[in-house]
Amino acid sequence: MDRVTLTEKYLAELEAAGLSSEELLGALPQNKILNSDKPNGVGLWLARPVFLGGEELGRLAGDLDNLLSALDSLPERLFGGDFAAFARAVGLTEPQVDAVMQNRGERMTRQSRADLVCDGTGFKLLELNIGSAIGGVDNVDVCRELLEVPVLAEFAERHGLTFVDSLREQVHNILTETGFSADDHPVVALTEWPSAFSDELPYMTQLCERWAGLGLDATPCHLGQLEVRDGRVWLGERAVDIIVRTFLIRDVITPDAPRLTAPVFDAARRGEVKVFTPLDTSAYASKAALSLLSEEGNRHLFPAETLASLDRILPWTRRVRREEVTLENGERVDLVDYALANADDLVLKPTSLSGGKGVVLGWADDLTPEAWRTHVLAALDSPHVLQRRVRPAQETVPVPGGGVDRFRPVWGIITGVNGFIGGSVRAIPSAAGDVVVNVANGAHVGALLHEAPAPSA
Repeated sequence: MDRVTLTEKYLAELEAAGLSSEELLGALPQNKILNSDKPNGVGLWLARPVFLGGEELGRLAGDLDNLLSALDSLPERLFGGDFAAFARAVGLTEPQVDAVMQNRGERMTRQSRADLVCDGTGFKLLELNIGSAIGGVDNVDVCRELLEVPVLAEFAERHGLTFVDSLREQVHNILTETGFSADDHPVVALTEWPSAFSDELPYMTQLCERWAGLGLDATPCHLGQLEVRDGRVWLGERAVDIIVRTFLIRDVITPDAPRLTAPVFDAARRGEVKVFTPLDTSAYASKAALSLLSEEGNRHLFPAETLASLDRILPWTRRVRREEVTLENGERVDLVDYALANADDLVLKPTSLSGGKGVVLGWADDLTPEAWRTHVLAALDSPHVLQRRVRPAQETVPVPGGGVDRFRPVWGIITGVNGFIGGSVRAIPSAAGDVVVNVANGAHVGALLHEAPAPSA
């Protein structure tokens, strides 16, 4: 079945059972690891999962695998292996480029969360979050709790619906990409930046406890607590094998950062510790890297089957420059003139910010043509991209008080060394209007259940 058919069948069974939204929401977990602080989950969780059929999931997983492989190849294909040139081309500043060059991996990590919109025909990528600091891996708990509800449990069993234990797969990612096995029992430091550590410690502590249940020996800390001596990196009296980095590139370019980063990054280059994931993820995760895959001048670099896959999943995306570009229909236009005349069909995005920061929706009701022009011209030759608008298919969801509402979802599909390793959705009531779908704007979090993925064509 596909997601639409599964949804219709489930909603019908839910209505026949007379199960209220409040009963479903009350079953969901309330803990820091899922960032839940509202009573009974009301206003935070979706009262039903979203669904994917096996064929849909297989195609999506295959497209994401192709996308990641294409991204991984860009430094070599376009810049002859000059990673610094690649980093500059995707919008990193010189201090960021210097930081990235101090801490690079042998190849791009496969741990990512693709934020996608389904337009009714397939999935289109909004942005790709890459590396060890991606969110959403812990939402596997929502799947487990929802499947305690008999109506959903019976429905899932009849239709072969399941979920992936994303936390277990995350542990597998960490071990595999750092060259360890579970039998090595490596010591792991889950490492934040000092200024953020106290706020993040409750989450980090629970995450390490969960990892411990999966066989990973991890301790939360901040970078200032690590010491390099005697050919190892130490946390107190324990020699650390793996640093799981949760601090971001914006942290490591502050004036006093080298005092903290240089000893650890030097130790990593000497092979005294492994970093999951290195800072090079900041370049791969830039939206300008997606533009390099979308731009017509680079299409000759990829075989036809890769191009077909990229065209399915990647909306038309261009760096904001005064140049001629090719539209999807083959027409050649001046990019800036086209953008100014077609605001309703475009979104302007900073290349490296996340959480919807700095995003300008060209079709927003409160955006005047003059304001759009100001935003576009200010972004010219700066780290921004223009991307084709994707109109999402909406999801019907039971809501507190009875009845249903329509929600606009963004799907977060997680990948790792084993390919697809789970997912969730963030969804905002359609009545909220044209706003970025994030928790700050009132988005709810929902579980993803799916059929076993069919092999992609």
